[in-house]
Amino acid sequence: MNKLENPLLNDVAGPAPRHKTTQVMVGDIAVGGGAPIVVQSMTNTDTADIQGTIQQVAALARAGSEMVRITVDREEAAAAVPHIRDGLRKLGLTTPLIGDFHYIGHKLLADYPACAEALDKYRINPGNVGFKAKRDTQFADIVEIAIKNNKAVRIGANWGSLDQELLTRLMDDNAASATPRDVRAVTREAMVQSALLSAARAEEIGLPKTKMILSAKVSAVQDLIAVYQDLASRSDYAIHLGLTEAGMGSKGIVASSAALGILLQQGIGDTIRISLTPEPGGDRTKEVQVAQELLQTMGFRTFVPLVAACPGCGRTTSTTFQELARSIQDFIRLEMPTWKTRYPGVENLNVAVMGCIVNGPGESKHANIGISLPGTGETPAAPVFVDGEKFRTLRGENIASDFKALVIDYIEQRYGAAPKPGAAQMVPAAE
Repeated sequence: MNKLENPLLNDVAGPAPRHKTTQVMVGDIAVGGGAPIVVQSMTNTDTADIQGTIQQVAALARAGSEMVRITVDREEAAAAVPHIRDGLRKLGLTTPLIGDFHYIGHKLLADYPACAEALDKYRINPGNVGFKAKRDTQFADIVEIAIKNNKAVRIGANWGSLDQELLTRLMDDNAASATPRDVRAVTREAMVQSALLSAARAEEIGLPKTKMILSAKVSAVQDLIAVYQDLASRSDYAIHLGLTEAGMGSKGIVASSAALGILLQQGIGDTIRISLTPEPGGDRTKEVQVAQELLQTMGFRTFVPLVAACPGCGRTTSTTFQELARSIQDFIRLEMPTWKTRYPGVENLNVAVMGCIVNGPGESKHANIGISLPGTGETPAAPVFVDGEKFRTLRGENIASDFKALVIDYIEQRYGAAPKPGAAQMVPAAE
């Protein structure tokens, strides 16, 4: 077998070309049409709690969420929306707000025009926008309000609240077929049809494709992949990706990353959300961090400097490298909101924190700045490499803090403005 016959020996091809979709503007954020894949999140506050919601939207935005969805489920929530928007503006935040509407969205948007104006996008679920004779009229009411206010709309079908009339009809047709498909396949077809039929109806009413985003969320990885592959092959609407009810902790992270990673690799998806169940008292911004890390590790976008760290083994009994890696990674994330403007390009920085001599020096040379800490039985010295060259050897009890200071110096000198007079330069020290 030659190299061409063995795919393991071939160069990595990279992701497939992005699925061609129609570009939609949500506030000042471009979605689809070749624009960068957008990170979205959602609050879990009571939207009627104005200050609490402002605080959480601000935290999500500062963590890197480029759009934030809020629940608009009753009159008090609808009345609060413009105050939330205004409160965020006072904080200097223009992050687009998405209103999540179910059951009575048509009434809330009509009765609270300031809410309709303050939101940047409306999310409609075709499975519960209305029932029986009221479904079409209530759907049309929301679309007409969106047109009037020049707002984008996401038509989001969901496995857990699927249009039962459509599903029943497809199930009946399938049962009468000479070659019936399994129930899950029919349900996936109902998901795709629900989104596409609703989009077509919205266009008939007057909402252009340039104002529509589609989604079809399920909670099972293989079903999600199949649904979105089908949806992408049958339309050119902008697409929002998300594994609904992904779960808590590592389960939710792994499931979401597996499903969305495959679809993104195939060129499918214009916005993403990681729907994690927070740990009790946990940080809601975790879903933003996971979304960013997924896009960055796959090479689609760059958000924060990467910190490479070895997993540790019997040669690395010291916890110093673990503590240092965590300290630097947490420090970088904490500082990124201000670094974005102070140090343009710092998100491209690569840092390596390695635990022993086996891969330490080599990995450190590949990073912009890296350190190889001493493992078990090694000389208590830690060589530091800067841009591929050995820069300094750190020794003593303050190796961790000394390296962290070198990282900060490197950022200041490489990504900062012109060096300040008298500022320390990264000149290799004599060994």
